[in-house]
Amino acid sequence: MPNFCAAPNCTRKSTQSELAFFRFPRDPERCRMWVENCRRADLEAKTAEQLNKHYRLCAKHFDPAMVCKTSLYRTVLKDTAIPTMFDLTSHLTNPHNRFRKQIKELTEEDIRKIKERRLAVSITQLISKKDSTAEDSPTNDGEPQLSPEEKEFRDYLHSLFKVIVLLGKQGIPLTTGRAPDASGPYCNSNFQMLLNYHMNAGDAGLRKRFEGTAVNAQYLSDVQQSQLLEVCENTVREEILMEVRDSRFFSMVTGDLVEFDGEKHLPLFLRFVNQRNLLREEFLDLLPFEGSELLLVEKLEGQLSDRWGLSMEDCRGHAHKATGTSTTKMKAVAVMLMEKYPLALHMPCSTTALNIHLANSLPFPNVQNVMEALRKIEAFFRRPSAQGELEKALASCFQGNEEKESALKQASRTCWTEQHNVFDLMVDMLESLVLCMDNVRHNDGGRFPGDVVADAYSISEILADFELIVTIVILKNTLTYTRAFGRNLQGETHEVFFAAKSLTAVLHSLNEVIDNIDVYHEFWFEEAAGLAAELDVAVAVPRLFLRKQRSADMGDVQAEAYFKEYVTIPVIRGVIQEVEEMFSETNLKALMCLSLVPAVMGQMRFNTSEENNADVYRDDLPSPDTLPAELHCWRIKWKHRGKEVRLPTSIHETLQLPDVKFFPNVNSFLKVLAALPALRFDHDGETEPASRRLRAYLEATPPAQRNRSMAVLHVNAHVKHDLDVMVDQYCRLYPEEEGEGEPVGEVEPVGVVEPVGVVEPVGEVEPVGVAEPAGEAEPAGEEEPMEEDTPTPTTTKTT
Repeated sequence: MPNFCAAPNCTRKSTQSELAFFRFPRDPERCRMWVENCRRADLEAKTAEQLNKHYRLCAKHFDPAMVCKTSLYRTVLKDTAIPTMFDLTSHLTNPHNRFRKQIKELTEEDIRKIKERRLAVSITQLISKKDSTAEDSPTNDGEPQLSPEEKEFRDYLHSLFKVIVLLGKQGIPLTTGRAPDASGPYCNSNFQMLLNYHMNAGDAGLRKRFEGTAVNAQYLSDVQQSQLLEVCENTVREEILMEVRDSRFFSMVTGDLVEFDGEKHLPLFLRFVNQRNLLREEFLDLLPFEGSELLLVEKLEGQLSDRWGLSMEDCRGHAHKATGTSTTKMKAVAVMLMEKYPLALHMPCSTTALNIHLANSLPFPNVQNVMEALRKIEAFFRRPSAQGELEKALASCFQGNEEKESALKQASRTCWTEQHNVFDLMVDMLESLVLCMDNVRHNDGGRFPGDVVADAYSISEILADFELIVTIVILKNTLTYTRAFGRNLQGETHEVFFAAKSLTAVLHSLNEVIDNIDVYHEFWFEEAAGLAAELDVAVAVPRLFLRKQRSADMGDVQAEAYFKEYVTIPVIRGVIQEVEEMFSETNLKALMCLSLVPAVMGQMRFNTSEENNADVYRDDLPSPDTLPAELHCWRIKWKHRGKEVRLPTSIHETLQLPDVKFFPNVNSFLKVLAALPALRFDHDGETEPASRRLRAYLEATPPAQRNRSMAVLHVNAHVKHDLDVMVDQYCRLYPEEEGEGEPVGEVEPVGVVEPVGVVEPVGEVEPVGVAEPAGEAEPAGEEEPMEEDTPTPTTTKTT
């Protein structure tokens, strides 16, 4: 909420200015002097507590000598600061500027009393200043004085953090992954090479620190590097967490498992709307993916609540965009979270097609085999040469049908394995896929390397299986009923709204298939048998089932009956159950609240009833009792707009309207809805979504060179990096001790630091992390010490 300046003729507010705003002091005498100088009669009747709580003055009304900037984020007043700089005359030429800030007219008696009080205060301040000078206070302008050794150590740390932030932003690993050359100048540490570059470029602090170090010595131990990385990671994360706490409501999104240090980790993202009403999805951490579902729930709660200071009561959604066995486990985690926190709704992720999410969620081995085959096919065709072979196979299989051939070629050049109609495309391209794999396997002329041939052989064997063919055909036909619904969920806001209204029809169609399963299965099995005949695949019951059948002496089982019992019926019932759980009554009510977006209201001819769905988030509203009247005014505002006024089409556009702040309940509703993971990620275009940046880091960095802290730095390169805060935090956690910073290994004084290898300049290195002052400062105008923003990690130093 913005702060407004209480001074007369001052219209500044915190959202439009980078100035600090100070509370009125709690001390009654100082507060009375502030009010007296403001010359506002309406403030004289208020108590010091009331003024401290509700009124602010901006820094423009204080002598600059009275304002102390303790850091890039903290601005405080001196103990004796009194506002003296006011504009008391501009309203005379423009009476409309006065508004409710009535300026008190002073009588001669008032002026005499003010002079007496100011004289007394001046004498008191002079005596206090003499006493403080005599005591030789160790502070200067609110900051402790540092000894030359301490300043030297902080400059040294500043240089180290500058290098680490540079490596993190560029996604450069600390090590090269190659063994060092003991006989030559090569070094396998990118970190050490950049330190050499900085020293040779004139960094006196680093040069003095390492001037007696041998050329082949390690500047910093692995433990010290880990400490520096941990401080960087925590500082950057805290910047994001401060925004999340300010916005209050958020949603969790967990990604596909990634490998770090030989272990599987779960990426954790948070979606929220920041103070500028912009939707953000930020990468926070990688959690070890081990233990039971209950243990994972405890880890998530502990990480969010105990370590990061967030409240799970403010979590409004949870989505998991992953594949493989982790999907079933995370589904159980989402159910447990909803039992404890009913408003943490389990939803599909907007970046994953609904049909793919539904197939990944089905706990059947044959379905999971299909999804694993899709992942292998996607990885295989990332090679350009393999894509050319597929297009040749498509041309061969669709001779005489140029339209179909062209459409499939165009689809194959995109990420077709992630689209809503993936199973339709897979059925259409199955013959071409098998032909392409066979051609690569034969490898005429040795055009393909051995690993590509091996992958083609593996995929060919998987596709030449009748159970997989039947499962693909059944998934294609079953998920046809949810395809349009899922596509609309990722569409514009009005499409999401009408998709929520159409869910009943989707479930009705799926239940009709179950009621007439014999007829539907007969057609589907016939389609699968025809496709298998084109591929020369025998129609047969799976070998494993036949073995069990013979051992139990159950007699012969027909293939059509088997696949109906063990594939078709389970798949349809599983899809129905998953859709009903994912779009419960509460979830649908939340999506129906999208009618608050003006474009949706317009399509409904302003005949909407948000009040019926408002009970979902009633406790999240600032003034729930006034909601009906506010919603009525909101509809009237857009219904009777001017002809030139365009209706905003999305939550993002609506939140950017300057007058949405006059509808606090609507504003809160929209912010909560925007953070739901099922809705499309509409952002300002400044940065890519965090999930894409994490994927880019993983693809560019070999598993052996990945580092969790460097991943957090790289993915959050757009977050401001304050090197001074990093230095302060490191000094608190790991104060310099005797022997700290000594080189590891044999030390041979050389006097001058020589570069390790040839270091090519990469351009001018700008200082990293110098942030602009925040526009919405909240320092208090009294003399209480300011608390640190960043939490103190519990890591202890290893010596």
